Amino acid sequence: QLQLVESGGGLVQSGGSLRLSCATSGFTLDNYVIGWFRQAPGKEREGISCINSRGASTWLADSVKGRFTISGDNAKNTVYLQMNSLKPEDTAVYYCAAYRSIQDMCVWIQSVYDYWGQGTQVTVSS
Repeated sequence: QLQLVESGGGLVQSGGSLRLSCATSGFTLDNYVIGWFRQAPGKEREGISCINSRGASTWLADSVKGRFTISGDNAKNTVYLQMNSLKPEDTAVYYCAAYRSIQDMCVWIQSVYDYWGQGTQVTVSS
């Protein structure tokens, strides 16, 4: 059974950092793309990053580029989202998700993702 479990969320002051983890089980990262999404109160869920370890490709949304970094540890079946210089507008529930892929790139369109974690809350105070 494929599972994704996020952790690492919490309350942080503006300018601070957090590292989110997405621990996966039931599949190997070599064959799946992992994406990070977030949903702020009253807003639609948006894609912010994805990683494809097959092609060593990553993508970051413009809103987080230069502040967030995505990485993966295939041995641990875990993907990380390092978030630096956090802003109050980064406050949201963060989700990781996965889809099986034979391509080298990753896609940030939500509809292609088949498996989702339960989410972890990130709150950035001003």
